[in-house]
Amino acid sequence: MKTGTIKFFNETKGFGFIKEDGSNAEHFVHATGLIDKVKDNDKVEFEVSEGKRGPSATNVKKI
Repeated sequence: MKTGTIKFFNETKGFGFIKEDGSNAEHFVHATGLIDKVKDNDKVEFEVSEGKRGPSATNVKKI
């Protein structure tokens, strides 16, 4: 599992981005990939899966 911080999450639109720890990588996250409810600046762990529009974070949960 990768770890990171929620950079931005729009609950109304159901998506956001996670900044991965230890790199400059940012990962798209859709509400369907969440296990826990998240908000900006939450520390999370996640997996990266190939989605319809490219890679996205899945199984996102707070740590």
